[in-house]
Amino acid sequence: MPFQFQAQTNFYKGKVRDVYTIAGKLLAMIASDRISAFDVILPKPIPYKGQVLNQLAAYMLQSTRDICNNWLIAVPTPNSSVGYQCEPFKVEVVVRGNLCGHAWRTYQSGQRVLCGAVMPGNLKENDLFPSPIITPSTKASEGHDEDISVTEIIRQHLATENEWQQIESYALQLFKRGNEMAAKQGLILADTKYEFGKKDGAIMLMDEIHTPDSSRYFYADGFDERQQRGERQRQLSKEFVREWLIENNFMGKEGQIVPEMPEDWVQTISKRYIELFEKVTGKGFQPETLSDEETFSRIQSCLQKLKTENPT
Repeated sequence: MPFQFQAQTNFYKGKVRDVYTIAGKLLAMIASDRISAFDVILPKPIPYKGQVLNQLAAYMLQSTRDICNNWLIAVPTPNSSVGYQCEPFKVEVVVRGNLCGHAWRTYQSGQRVLCGAVMPGNLKENDLFPSPIITPSTKASEGHDEDISVTEIIRQHLATENEWQQIESYALQLFKRGNEMAAKQGLILADTKYEFGKKDGAIMLMDEIHTPDSSRYFYADGFDERQQRGERQRQLSKEFVREWLIENNFMGKEGQIVPEMPEDWVQTISKRYIELFEKVTGKGFQPETLSDEETFSRIQSCLQKLKTENPT
């Protein structure tokens, strides 16, 4: 059952997060251990996944606030965050430094334009683009997100031209910072997605950034040699979950059945998430499990403190 906080005005259960709106101004966001792929929630939770996502997102948001202000105010528990409610742009801003994932599948089909971004010829999977490209998608309330061009974003009034220019600038700066941070840890940030919104007329960064649910990392050591030999790249991301599902004949299409997840596979996913946290941050992961009562109490105390400090 969802919590009921004081002054709560809304509740939304997302694929992996439970989001509580407080007084129409704040959000209390709890990162669950649910895992999704191909826009489907998989049947078993992944131990500590919520804590990994929440703490990694907080680390990245705090490390990029000089580039773009963001929604985060406080982290009352390992798997929860409290921040400002923003009016979201209904667009996901996907930045790609390498030809992989959806971009590679598009490229492999013979197309050289993705969301209006031109991809050079004669590239191999995982090759670096000459410079990062932005390939937006619409945020679907149900089903799969859809690719969209900047021209269509403006035409459909999802953002004004000036707003989109600012969003693009923020996204490219954030991606550059993300790659600088990754490089210090021996990683390459290959692609990622950002979500933006507006608060009091200003554009703000929302949600998580540079986490395994929103990003793909490659190991830098040996990257060039593996590319030259045509070998698969070593990566840290959620892609290995998608690959396992594909191998088991599931891609989220109608009529397909989610395969059973053996317990050893669930533990493998958990270990991979923890590995990514430690590799990206350079810090040891400290697993912490709280009861629902303690989680509720800490979040409620945080909200009360914010109300006392900002009564209006």
